[in-house]
Amino acid sequence: MVNQKRLLNEFLQLVQIDSLSGQERQIADYLKQKLTTMGLSVYEDQAGQKVGATAGNIIAFLNGSKSEAPVIMLSAHMDTVEPGTGIKPVIKDGVIYSEGETVLGSDDKAGIATILEAVQQIQEHNIPHGGIEIVFTIWEEGGLFGAKNLDFSRIKAKMGYVLDADGSPGTIITKAPSHDKIQAVVRGRAAHAGIKPEEGINAIQVAAHAITNMQLGRIDEETTCNIGIISGGKATNIIPETVTLVGETRSLDNLKRKAQTTAICNALNAAAEKFGAQVEIKTELEYSNVDLSEDDQAVVIAITAAKNLGLMPRIEKTGGGSDANIFNQIGIQAVNLGIGMHKVHTKEEFITIEDLINNARYLVEIIKTANK
Repeated sequence: MVNQKRLLNEFLQLVQIDSLSGQERQIADYLKQKLTTMGLSVYEDQAGQKVGATAGNIIAFLNGSKSEAPVIMLSAHMDTVEPGTGIKPVIKDGVIYSEGETVLGSDDKAGIATILEAVQQIQEHNIPHGGIEIVFTIWEEGGLFGAKNLDFSRIKAKMGYVLDADGSPGTIITKAPSHDKIQAVVRGRAAHAGIKPEEGINAIQVAAHAITNMQLGRIDEETTCNIGIISGGKATNIIPETVTLVGETRSLDNLKRKAQTTAICNALNAAAEKFGAQVEIKTELEYSNVDLSEDDQAVVIAITAAKNLGLMPRIEKTGGGSDANIFNQIGIQAVNLGIGMHKVHTKEEFITIEDLINNARYLVEIIKTANK
């Protein structure tokens, strides 16, 4: 049923539209025109103004042909990571890569292309359906800023599907972690490193001591922890007065996440006390976890649709966050689906044409199954 040529051409066109995080104006305009031509009502919200991006989230709606059928949200993000300008896709033996100097952008333009093709199939084949709500977000990478600032007053759906996970079609993500961001400023005391070093308190040394006493990396199968940014110091002949650390904790279990965040804060405070320094710590919950059951309606529909197509449904958990975290947090039962993208955020990123086609087949079947 899928128009394979149209789907492939759409994907190839999408990845060649530059859309780095916060710079989605060009692709937003393209998608607004595309969705309008398809007969959907289209709205751009004010999220871009709130976060300093060039465009807002795109919200589009297709009226249902069955009033008793549920409204379903379909979502993907418009932005890509660096290096993501001037992408030139190439096809080798049924696999789509970039030319090698950039990412490919299948994260998440494979999701966008899938949604566009599925909706066109529904329209062209007069498949009965409830309302279909399309949400294309900005600035998902690095903070889920588009979803966090989405105009939810315009959202009708109570369940939906985010097309933004690795794993082949049929992969159903039901659990994803909550995430704390941790920022700390360690303040020591400056002194001349060659003449009076004993008068100083080395903030970098304090931070290093704290990090040495932290448990980082994989804590257990549900929990991770990382210090990802360290900055400070002015010159080699100055005892560094200030150093800044930025890190994170994640866990599928909220209590474990909180415990890891507390442990990091304790290590920083203990190191500051030991060396006579000061530390200012700010922690912030970036997003809540996803914890869906196989009995939840959106999951049941996804499992049934996969089986209908002969795909093997795979219930998975992930260590990464996505827009699905935000949607679930505000009460939309949102499942993240695997769409077959590989080695994302690298120049070796790729997706097979077969997976691209199966993504669209699967999404059409999900829409059909939801309305039975």
